[in-house]
Amino acid sequence: MSHPVSRVTSRRGLLFGTAAVSAGAFLSGCTSNESQDETPAANGQSAADDKPGKHVTIGFAGPQADHGWLNAINDNAKKRAEKYSDVTLEITEGSNDTAQQIGQIETLINKKVDVLVVLPADGKALTQVGLKAMRAGIPVVNLDRVFNTPQAYRCWIGGDNYGMGLNAGHYIGEQLKDKPDARVIELAGLDNLELTKQRTQGFDDALKNYPNIKKVARQAAEFTVESGQAKMAQLLQAQPKFDALWNHDDDQGVGALRAIEQAGRDDFLMVGGAGALSAFQAIKQDNGVLKATVLYPPTMAASAIDLARALGQGKGVGGLAEYEIPASLTLYSAVVDKTNVDQYMSTGFR
Repeated sequence: MSHPVSRVTSRRGLLFGTAAVSAGAFLSGCTSNESQDETPAANGQSAADDKPGKHVTIGFAGPQADHGWLNAINDNAKKRAEKYSDVTLEITEGSNDTAQQIGQIETLINKKVDVLVVLPADGKALTQVGLKAMRAGIPVVNLDRVFNTPQAYRCWIGGDNYGMGLNAGHYIGEQLKDKPDARVIELAGLDNLELTKQRTQGFDDALKNYPNIKKVARQAAEFTVESGQAKMAQLLQAQPKFDALWNHDDDQGVGALRAIEQAGRDDFLMVGGAGALSAFQAIKQDNGVLKATVLYPPTMAASAIDLARALGQGKGVGGLAEYEIPASLTLYSAVVDKTNVDQYMSTGFR
């Protein structure tokens, strides 16, 4: 079976530069724009940097870009690869069909790419093809949706769903800590996803630190504009008075803001999630209820390309003493509000 694969040959770039700004302190520590000799990852071991080195062919397979965040994942991977003159990116046509994605990855394995970067449509369902690649001697960088066993990947990099909820809860808690009997509501994502449960758990755990705050309502939407608008309208009707809202996803937040505007409500603060450009712009304008959003950075795809290149060149990571790249890397869910939104504006996804 043939599967469409496009080829992108890259130009020179940085290992951990501005495209990965949201990856937190780890990536910040790995970044240097100064001209210097190769930084040792450990005694005598070279760290990957922006200087051209051994050529690496990276195979990239992700799901269909049917959401702003997923489209940003693909864009970040392509743009990062284009920065390197020593990287060729073999990228598959995204698919949410697990059988088709497995076939696409098998095509990349048969092409004998040097490293694979895989964001699986379903981590459990694609575990076996990850194992197949590893057994074929092709190291796998597992992006975000984790395989069932660490044997199926060399390195995992992804977001922190629990941390999203935790940081959203603490941000809201600090805004309302002096308000007696404060009331908050939650507009969640798809409840059948583990990531939604993790986000809600983090939010609830954070609010336990603020005894004056009570979560009075929760609705699950579907990560879409339409569902965000419909479920937010229901929340507004059921809750005539509350002080803060946490919305799990900025895409569905577009619909939620429509419902809020239609209801003529401006008596609470809203915190979003993920890091859409529209959310950043609204936060900067500061003329509505949206005051902050908590990142789930799609720049992780750029960092996955960095890690794959380092793997392919047999190098470590600058700023760390170890000879090898880490086995896992969890990205920090930073809170973006009007005090720091300019820093993150360029990373916002559409």
